[in-house]
Amino acid sequence: MFKRIDHVEIIPRDVEATIDFYTRVLNFTVRERKTVDAAPLQEVVYLELNDATVELLSVKDPAPRQTDAWPVGYRMIALEVADMDEAIAHLKTKGVELTWGPVDMGDFTRAEIKDPDGLPIELYEQHLN
Repeated sequence: MFKRIDHVEIIPRDVEATIDFYTRVLNFTVRERKTVDAAPLQEVVYLELNDATVELLSVKDPAPRQTDAWPVGYRMIALEVADMDEAIAHLKTKGVELTWGPVDMGDFTRAEIKDPDGLPIELYEQHLN
């Protein structure tokens, strides 16, 4: 019945800065951009990385994000990386610093970064035995 998660939806403060971050830093590509006449929604942008999609909703005057460290709700998206050290080195060349980790969790290594709005993104490297 249920097949997979189709996409993750994000409402950024600045859609252009978020597109730049996901494409320039994380190697997503813009699949589609379309204007929407459904105020306060102005535009929908689909970003892709292999078989993963992030949908950006450009909204007029979005409400600020709450800053509670562990609120109820979705916490972050996770990107699998082939090599954590290589991913971290790439991020540093783009001016992106880790906000947590990397930490060896046994079967995997985990680290975190933040997007331009401070939304957390997990970096995940599976250890192959």
